Amino acid sequence: MPERVPADTDVSGPLAGIATGALRKAIRSQAGAARAYVRKLRENHPDESPARIRDRLDSRFLSAVTAAVGATAAVPGVGTIVAFGAIGAESLVFIEAAAFYTLAVAEVHGVDVRVGEHEELLVMTVMLGASGTAILANAVSTSGGASAGGSLAGRSLGLPGLKEVNRRMVSRFARKFAVKRATLAMGKLAPAGIGAAVGGWGNRRLGRTVVKAAATTFGTPPDSWPST
Repeated sequence: MPERVPADTDVSGPLAGIATGALRKAIRSQAGAARAYVRKLRENHPDESPARIRDRLDSRFLSAVTAAVGATAAVPGVGTIVAFGAIGAESLVFIEAAAFYTLAVAEVHGVDVRVGEHEELLVMTVMLGASGTAILANAVSTSGGASAGGSLAGRSLGLPGLKEVNRRMVSRFARKFAVKRATLAMGKLAPAGIGAAVGGWGNRRLGRTVVKAAATTFGTPPDSWPST
């Protein structure tokens, strides 16, 4: 079941607003870099299939977000305000990494997300996990796209009413992200060392949610690369 977010959760705070803005900025700035990164991986590993390159993306993304835990968590005597500042910075790193990862996975699967707002749609779908894929699947189904075949990501490319679907995704993203990061924040503010461990474990858990959602959204990688 999709995770339930309490109705009285405050999503208008600064962290939620910064997170949403950072997500959109990351999508705009990292799309080209993600495509170039996949091309570089293919050049460095010319004999590897799309599935193997996808495995590399999964592994490197999880390693990156686990390492994003701020050093302040392991420094004795750090002030609470400083630690909260580090949590904010760490959150932005996670968002950028997740956006980069999703766009790179799209490139591996041959899904061209550069038209309209499909980049934003698919990145938010993956970052939201089960609730994001449920929103997208419902939108595709009600639009008649479910009969088109292919992955959920591929069927979304012709989705009508894209702005409204994205609006729902943004609202859900702000709520869910604020709740999850607040929970991890409490662990990170634990005594030195313990906070770092909790933060690393929490980030990796969130990262696995992103990887699982990407698998649901993009499906199985193609057997081979396109000839062109």
